[in-house]
Amino acid sequence: MKWNEVKVETSSEAVEAVANLLMEAGASGVAIEDSLDAQFFQTDKFGEIVDRTAFTELTQGAYVMAYFPETTFLPELLPTIKEQIDKLPSFGLSIGKNEVTIEEVTEENWATAWKKYYHPVRVTRFLTIVPRWENYEPRLTDEKIISLDPGMAFGTGTHATTRLTLQALETILRGGETLLDVGTGSGVLSIAAKLLGARRVFAYDLDDVAVKAAQENIALNPVAKDVTVSANDLLEDINHPADVIVANILADIIVRMVADAWRLLKPEGHFIISGIIEDKKDFVLETMYEQGFEIEQVLQETDWYAFILKKPATEENKV
Repeated sequence: MKWNEVKVETSSEAVEAVANLLMEAGASGVAIEDSLDAQFFQTDKFGEIVDRTAFTELTQGAYVMAYFPETTFLPELLPTIKEQIDKLPSFGLSIGKNEVTIEEVTEENWATAWKKYYHPVRVTRFLTIVPRWENYEPRLTDEKIISLDPGMAFGTGTHATTRLTLQALETILRGGETLLDVGTGSGVLSIAAKLLGARRVFAYDLDDVAVKAAQENIALNPVAKDVTVSANDLLEDINHPADVIVANILADIIVRMVADAWRLLKPEGHFIISGIIEDKKDFVLETMYEQGFEIEQVLQETDWYAFILKKPATEENKV
């Protein structure tokens, strides 16, 4: 079988959004070649095991490659894809060169093309993400393995926003929590939450492709078998009181869910947000302050930020 590779040259900050759009358009897999990934693995403090030769020689920007069966009529799809990418700046994302090219590839080359970009990645002190086709033995007794099929969706742990969110989860979770994962994508955050001791996890995504991908990835991780994944628009009509709410999505989308997050969080509960570029940082924080959230911790990698926010205790709950 032959495949068509649609390659989008974009900015590092837009890779997950572009990958999302391509998956929604029907891509069977995506690969990301990001100049920032090479920088991360060269300076990684967690003892990365990834072969650096697998990474790009790009010095700036990124490529997002999506693979469509030859039966897909791309002349009909591409204008819509381009139009959606052109709208990303309205969400505060730079799209770089925004050049799109198409190349025909064989089945064998397709498999190699996207799988070569994914290797075991130790993203935090305890968490290592391993592609499902890799054999990997933990190096430490307390190392926790997340098995993923990265070709199914975005949010695989290789992007700064996902890494920051995983670090925040590792900081906050102590065991026994109820957690809501908003915009779950690949399901990686829900799986990590279960590995870190969360008792109940509810994952939501507006995109049916992401819901299916999350369910399939969760099935690869027995510890997460009881995670509930469903389609939903952010936290609308959700009524599960939560100890932790996590959202790794665009800043303009995060501010839409602030009131619902406040409503659902228990006193002294935590709201972890990521996917925030520097230009949107003050706008997001102002919205959080107005709602009543307190900043507990700020995490940063390059121009990306994540925040651990806390809902203060009510007067009767204060010690």
